[in-house]
Amino acid sequence: MIDRLPVTKAVAATLATASGKPVGRGSIPLGAEPPYYLLTVVSTTPGGAPLADENEDLSIVYQVTAVTGPAPSTAGSYAVADQAEWLADKARRAFLARDPDTGQWLHPITVVGARVIGRSLDTEPGGSRDDSDAIIDNVQRFRLDLTSA
Repeated sequence: MIDRLPVTKAVAATLATASGKPVGRGSIPLGAEPPYYLLTVVSTTPGGAPLADENEDLSIVYQVTAVTGPAPSTAGSYAVADQAEWLADKARRAFLARDPDTGQWLHPITVVGARVIGRSLDTEPGGSRDDSDAIIDNVQRFRLDLTSA
């Protein structure tokens, strides 16, 4: 059986390293100013081969919300849609980019006791904005498929 917490920690670390931006797991990253990411688990589905251990595999859908907005420490700063799209592009690269020569993922997600065997963009509902707060975000959902190592 694959535990979800180590996977979530590995996903957050990979996104932060690949994007160079802070990642909060379900809340604003501690001490962070925009731009940053919010990472949330949307669904978890255990599974496995028929007639075998039906809990040897795990599919997890993560929601990655790219948040841009005014930086409290910078007077007159504000959010722009281009920044939200730029952050969304960086997240897609973190999850889906491959080395053209080897076909391997450019940004490995390393989990002790499990191996990531599939990654995909589950859905990209797009963005929203709060004009009163000058916050713009972009939402993407990525599916990771894992198997026991």
